Amino acid sequence: MRGWLRDHGLLITNVLLFVIFFGGMVLSGVRVYNSDQLEHGGQAVSLGSYLLTGDFYEATFENWESEFLQMGMYVVLTAYLFQRGSSESKSPDASAPQDEDPRKVAGPDAPWPVRRGGWVLTAYENSLAGLFFILFFASVAGHAIGGAKAYSAEELAHGGQPVSAPQYLGTSQFWFESFQNWQSEFLAVAVIVGASVYLRQRGSAESKAVAEPHHETGA
Repeated sequence: MRGWLRDHGLLITNVLLFVIFFGGMVLSGVRVYNSDQLEHGGQAVSLGSYLLTGDFYEATFENWESEFLQMGMYVVLTAYLFQRGSSESKSPDASAPQDEDPRKVAGPDAPWPVRRGGWVLTAYENSLAGLFFILFFASVAGHAIGGAKAYSAEELAHGGQPVSAPQYLGTSQFWFESFQNWQSEFLAVAVIVGASVYLRQRGSAESKAVAEPHHETGA
C-alpha cells in the first residue's frame, strides 16, 4: 500500500486538495448567496438548493473553463514553440522524444492504440489536447447555462427580461467573466515559463537541476 501511495502521490494529493477547496467554495458560496438573498428581501436556501442555483454553476464552470483552456493551449503550444533556457520547453536545437513518429519506434510494450495504428493512433497521438478542449467546451456550456440562470434572476429582480444560454453568450457579462479568468491563466503560464529559465526548485519536475546553466533548455 505504501508503495502504491508513493507511486500515485502527486495525483492523489491534487485530487484531495481539489475536494477540500471545492468543499470550501461550496460552504462559503452558500453563505454569500444567502447573505445577498436576505439583503434584497429574498429567502435563504439550504445547501442542497444552493447547488442547483445558477450562481453555483456559473462560479464553478467559469473557473473550470479557464483551467482547461490554459492546459489545452499549453499542451499544444509546447509542441510547436520554444523558450530557450526554460524547463517548460523542448530544446530548440535537438529533436525530442515527443516528436518521434510512434509508427517507427513502437515496441511490444507500446500502448494499444499505437500497436493498433490507423485512425485509432491518429486520435491517440492528439488525445491529451483533445481531452482538455472537450472539457473546456463542456465547461463553457455549463458556464453559459448557469450564468444565464443567474443573470436572468438578476434581470427579473430589476424589472428586466430573462435570457437563454445562447443569448447570455452574447452579453458583455459572459465575456467579462471569461476574460478575467483567461488572462490570469496565461499570466501564470508566462511566469513559470520565464522564471524557470533563471530560478530553481530542487526536487521539482517543473525545474531544471539547480546547478544547470540558464541556457540549458528542458527538464
